[in-house]
Amino acid sequence: MYAILNKYLFQHKSISIPGLGTIWMESTAANIDAGSRTALPAYYYFRFDKYFDAPDKEFFSYLATKQQISDYEALRQYNEFAYALRDRINHLQNAVWDGVGELKKDIEGNIHFESALRNPFFLQPVPAEKLVRAHAQHTLLVGDRERTSGEMSQWFSEEPVHGNRLWWLVALITGIAAALVITIHFSSRGWNVESTGNQQTLQLNK
Repeated sequence: MYAILNKYLFQHKSISIPGLGTIWMESTAANIDAGSRTALPAYYYFRFDKYFDAPDKEFFSYLATKQQISDYEALRQYNEFAYALRDRINHLQNAVWDGVGELKKDIEGNIHFESALRNPFFLQPVPAEKLVRAHAQHTLLVGDRERTSGEMSQWFSEEPVHGNRLWWLVALITGIAAALVITIHFSSRGWNVESTGNQQTLQLNK
């Protein structure tokens, strides 16, 4: 009986026991422990809830199919199982549910449950080292254009042109302009010393 009930519990994540309550199967999400550099798997455990104890119709159909008996016979067998479980607990004896946990009642009549589920061998912590790919390429959306991470890295690594490095460019342009003006001047007036002065003749009145 326990093997069939456990299969149902793992598939449907809950199973109700008439007169007792419901056992729920829950889990925590997998996560990364940065301190120990370990990837922690999802952790599974069972929780007991005493406020709901009525199995649904599908549960008895499942039992009947697995045991190849009628739904009525499945209902009868499960009620007997639940009665035996309650009777054991009511006599202050621990009721062990193989593969699930342990149910027991204290002297005040409160039922306590201790989960026995542990992660299987294939769900154990594993080392997790951060992998840095120096030349990995991926696409980035820059404005309305797509660029690769390599293009953006090259763009950011280019050394900007600062204002204090433009003086030589300004000086070069000014020198070229001055040379051009001088060349035009001497070309129109001749290449001699007199061309450097004003050659206009002035008439003086006596």
